[in-house]
Amino acid sequence: MEYNILVVEDENGIRETISIFLENQGYHIFTAENGAQGLEIIHNNDIHLAVVDIMMPVMDGMTMVLKLREKYDMPVIFLSAKSEDIDKIKGLNVGADDYITKPFEPLELIARVNSNLRRYSQILKLKQGYKEEIQQEILQVGDLILDKDTKQVTIHGQELHLTLKEFQILELLMSQPGRVFSSEQIYESIWNEIAVNTDTIMVHIRRLRKKIEEDPKNPEYIKVVWGIGYKIEKL
Repeated sequence: MEYNILVVEDENGIRETISIFLENQGYHIFTAENGAQGLEIIHNNDIHLAVVDIMMPVMDGMTMVLKLREKYDMPVIFLSAKSEDIDKIKGLNVGADDYITKPFEPLELIARVNSNLRRYSQILKLKQGYKEEIQQEILQVGDLILDKDTKQVTIHGQELHLTLKEFQILELLMSQPGRVFSSEQIYESIWNEIAVNTDTIMVHIRRLRKKIEEDPKNPEYIKVVWGIGYKIEKL
């Protein structure tokens, strides 16, 4: 993954030096001369980390980060000529993740950038994993929604009252829309035993249709594939 880094610094020499060192590490660099320019770049681009000077004209770094934190959570490293602890605390309190005092060794800045990006990458992966987990708990086909966690099923926003077996059959079908399941496959998946008589599947499907379909004789969702089995239609 190529990371985009924003360098916000009003001194041309420092800005260019930082940019060169970070570009040599394989990062894609955006630059700005003040906080207002920096915010505009962040609004229009996918920025993964910002290196921000505190003392700048037009808009200083503190103000920029305060505004940035209203919407974005990427790491921010402050640059400052001040080394007093109170200034570091102020910087961290407004939302910075790290703080480097000028003058600094380029290798130190690179190490801080790499460290913060590693942590941010891990956070993004955790968030994505959480989203995927949540998405897997909710199955939806058209206006038919099944919540695996709460065991709730709704159609057109109206809650359906299903038996446990009806819920399990519907969950199986909705887990793979378009796939045809034979009566034997449905029975063995739900009852966890070898299918000897699958007539009960036909009965459960008929009941499900009465609860789900506006016209059970012309179903929109649960379809029969004659001689093969049943499926939830892709919508």
